[in-house]
Amino acid sequence: FVGKSLKKGKGNQYKLTGDLTIRDVTKTVTLDVVFGGTVKDPWGNTKAGFKIVGKISRQAYGLKWNKLTEAGGAVVGDEVEITCKIELGKK
Repeated sequence: FVGKSLKKGKGNQYKLTGDLTIRDVTKTVTLDVVFGGTVKDPWGNTKAGFKIVGKISRQAYGLKWNKLTEAGGAVVGDEVEITCKIELGKK
């Protein structure tokens, strides 16, 4: 993932847009970001927390493998949920 832009929304919410590459296929995606705030760790370092979520279609990236169960349902769905919890330190 290579970020291109971060736009402020309401309150502590943002939209992160960038290029996501999986198996040599690159697509532009927009992910939801929630800023969780900042804290000082026990050593006096400032840390900021973020949660990033989004959804992509795995088939759009060429991930087309699938198998059906005996009842006819798909073993692997097309939609993939992305969830990242990130902590960044201030230098």
